[in-house]
Amino acid sequence: MAILNKLAPASVRTKGAGKYEDGGGLRLVKSSKDSGKWVFRYTVFGRRREMGLGAISDVPLRQARELAADWRSILAAGKDPIIERARRERDMTTHDISLSTIAKEAFEARKANLKGDGAAGRWFSPLAIHILPKLGKVPVTELHQNDIRDILAPIWHTTADPAQKALYRLGIVLRYAAAKGLDVDLQATSKAKELLGKTRHVTEHIPSMPWGDVPAFYASLNEGTITNLALKLVILTGLRSKSVRAAHVDQFCDGVWIVPGENLKGLKGKTADIRIPLTAEMQSVMDRTIPFRRDGFIFPAPRQGTKGPGYLGDVNMIRLMDRRGLKARPHGFRSTLRVWLSEATSAPFEIAELMIGHIVGTAVTRAYQRSDFLEQRRELYDQWSAFVTGHS
Repeated sequence: MAILNKLAPASVRTKGAGKYEDGGGLRLVKSSKDSGKWVFRYTVFGRRREMGLGAISDVPLRQARELAADWRSILAAGKDPIIERARRERDMTTHDISLSTIAKEAFEARKANLKGDGAAGRWFSPLAIHILPKLGKVPVTELHQNDIRDILAPIWHTTADPAQKALYRLGIVLRYAAAKGLDVDLQATSKAKELLGKTRHVTEHIPSMPWGDVPAFYASLNEGTITNLALKLVILTGLRSKSVRAAHVDQFCDGVWIVPGENLKGLKGKTADIRIPLTAEMQSVMDRTIPFRRDGFIFPAPRQGTKGPGYLGDVNMIRLMDRRGLKARPHGFRSTLRVWLSEATSAPFEIAELMIGHIVGTAVTRAYQRSDFLEQRRELYDQWSAFVTGHS
């Protein structure tokens, strides 16, 4: 007879990363001392399967044991617990298969792949703004390409980017609905796109500053404010605004800034960290941030107690440039640096792209070429810093 209840409540809290058996198929999987999840492991129809029962922060040991016992009884009845759970969830939502409900479920299912679990709202907002107000109450099984065309047609040629994002997100929602077993038209979005036709909208790039104007602008950032310093670091590094604004003291070591993937553009868990070699000018800017630092953030939010991530908002730098009467935006300095690299240096294409954090080559070539050319980039950053500060 299998031994049950091997774990103690206290040990669930204190154990470090690892896998721990409680018996009867119940396993505790901890990724660190403070986080972990429950897994029910079983064999059915000759297949070994694992079924998640929730995070330890949400499901205490006693409840996890009760859940495992319930699913063991389902298994004893000759049913696959994972399939049975999906059936129950499907039955519970059968009474409400409106697009609004299914869209929210699809969003919840994708949260794990979104930066900050989608809290910023960028994934869901195209649906919430352009689709759900008019089609939210429509059963997802009744959604037709003509409906989609009619609500997107007014913005298809004027604000194409939000419209295209809304259409793409809607396609994901329909695939989610099909996975639930609902009879939806998976081609509805592609049919709607054909009906809408090719967009006439011309993409407008984020305005950038000509590289010849950068030294004068950089010199004008002499007020010593936290916004001035953050914008200086954006200029010097070519990083996106968020990577700079979210900088934390524990990201810096031995003259190198390790920017975590979560602060870079890309999918959660699939974006690699990047290394930025610090030039003397970058370090000088960093030293001047010391009086402002709070809670480990190099550029903390101006006011404590406000809602937000705890670091400087992007709007602060944008407003600074607006007050100067400039059309250029902080993000545009990435383009400025890239053009300077092409026109004023002999930097190879691959290294120039790495300077602004772009992925170069196919997955196969990257598997063999694993260098990030740190020292070559250090020389280029030194040249850029010298140019920006007027010492070249």
